[in-house]
Amino acid sequence: MKKALSLLAAAAMLVSLTACGKTDTSNGDSSAEKTYRIGICQLIQHEALDAATQGFKDALTKKLGDKVTFDDQNASGEATNCTTITSKFVSDKVDLIMANATDALAAASQATDTIPIVATSITDYATALGMNDWTGKTGFNVTGTSDLAPLDEQAAMLVELIPDAKNVGILYCSGEKNSKYQATAVTAELKKSGITVKEYTFVDTNDINSVANQVVADKCDAVYIPTDNTAANNVEAINNVLEPAKIPVIAGESGICAGCGIATLSISYYDLGYKTGEMAYEILVNGANPAEMEIQYAGDFSKLCVPTRAAAIGVTIPEGYEAIK
Repeated sequence: MKKALSLLAAAAMLVSLTACGKTDTSNGDSSAEKTYRIGICQLIQHEALDAATQGFKDALTKKLGDKVTFDDQNASGEATNCTTITSKFVSDKVDLIMANATDALAAASQATDTIPIVATSITDYATALGMNDWTGKTGFNVTGTSDLAPLDEQAAMLVELIPDAKNVGILYCSGEKNSKYQATAVTAELKKSGITVKEYTFVDTNDINSVANQVVADKCDAVYIPTDNTAANNVEAINNVLEPAKIPVIAGESGICAGCGIATLSISYYDLGYKTGEMAYEILVNGANPAEMEIQYAGDFSKLCVPTRAAAIGVTIPEGYEAIK
């Protein structure tokens, strides 16, 4: 009996040593076996944000394969849902949070000051985070990418395409801080050209139709819509009012332009999301500190247009614009 017990003990020790030997073959690289859980909070479903999320996931999947998993959550346009989602990510102890859009970032930064956060589709981080002294990086557990396009060039595009415009409306959701930031900047640029500008704000999807009709009643010559998530989710309603009235829209991004605009100077949200994924990889695998990582910006901008809508409204698109497919 003793001999049998001795044999069992020896076998157990051999298994233990074998297991230890397997760990040692990694040459001390614990990341070779590590897996990562990432929580994604996207404010709302629409073309631009969807593309950014996909780019983010593709970048990390390319680098990490099956060693990364995503808890992909959509807040359906509600800031309170962002709070619920990001709080659960913290409870679940995810390795990193990706916040897609301003309300998602605000919720994530309130939920944790320890879990790394990378954000995308943010126009201005100082505005989104309520920071006064902006240096290009946050100084805490947040970094990411910005979708800010050259607002002066977007304003110049409106002047180029609608040279007779005297009264321009800027249409956006009053609850989106970054939309207000863009509206203020574009207003200043348009006023340099002697254009009168009026802001038309809506609270949510329920009053978009009435606000758009007010634009028509005021006989605006053109409308500018910034990269506004609520507007992006309601482009059909906006177009149903403005296109029949032959009021041209210059949009802040391609998704809004495709739905209700005639032209835009836009970025690739997929590429922006991909760059965000690469930043996340640096944090997760290489130990980069988000507090010290500069916010990254899109490098390329494209002049895009919707020729059929422009023609229907009576606007001639010059050379140098690419039709949105």
